[in-house]
Amino acid sequence: MTQKKTVLIVDDHPLYREGLKAIINRSPIFEVVGEAGDGKAGLQQAKELRPDLALVDISMPEKGGIDLVQDLKSLRPETRILVVSMHSRIDYITKAFQAGALGYMVKESAGDGLLKAMEAVANEEFFLDSSLSREVILKISKIPDAQTVVINGDYGSLTSREQEILRLLAEGQTAKEIANRLAISPKTVENHRVNIMRKLELRRPIDLIRYAVRIGLIDVDQWKD
Repeated sequence: MTQKKTVLIVDDHPLYREGLKAIINRSPIFEVVGEAGDGKAGLQQAKELRPDLALVDISMPEKGGIDLVQDLKSLRPETRILVVSMHSRIDYITKAFQAGALGYMVKESAGDGLLKAMEAVANEEFFLDSSLSREVILKISKIPDAQTVVINGDYGSLTSREQEILRLLAEGQTAKEIANRLAISPKTVENHRVNIMRKLELRRPIDLIRYAVRIGLIDVDQWKD
C-alpha cells in the first residue's frame, strides 16, 4: 500500500479547517497530520511534523500567510505549499508565488477542486484557480498582452514530444492527466518535464507558465473559464 502524503493545514478559522479535513479525508492519497490557527504555530508544526504539503491561509494572526510561506520554504524546501485564501487580489496572488507557493486557490472554490489542486502541487506542478482572472495571469507573467506567437530559439531545442508536454503542463494538466492523454507513464512525463526545464534553463514550475505565455504557446484567455 502506497504511503499517503502528509498535510498540514494552517488557517485561523476552526470550522473552515474542519471542512478542509473532511474533504481531504476522502482522499486515498493524502492525510492530515496537523493543523494550526496562526502562522507562528503553523511554522512550529511544520518543524515537528515535516509535512509533504501545507495548506496556508493569507490573513492570520501572529504571522501572516505570505511570511509563513517564505519561512516554510527556508525551513523545509521539500514541503509543497498551496495557498487557500478568501483573497483574489492580484497583489496577494503574486506575492504568494514569489514567496514560494506552487498553487493558489480561493476559498469559495475549495470544494471538489481542492484535491486536484493538492495533487498538482504535491507533484511540483503549478496550480492557479481557474476562477481567477486573465489579469492575474498577465501580472504573474509580467508580459505585454501579445496575441501572436514569438519565435524563440530555446523552444526549438525541444523535441516535438517535449513541446507537446510543455503546452499541456502550461495549461495546468497534471502528470497523470498528461500520461493518460498521451498513453505514456507519469514517470515518463516527469522525465520530460525535467528535460524541458533543463533545456530552457527554468528553475521553478511557475517559470514554465511564464515561458509558455511569453512565447504565445498558450492563450491566457483560457484561464477565465
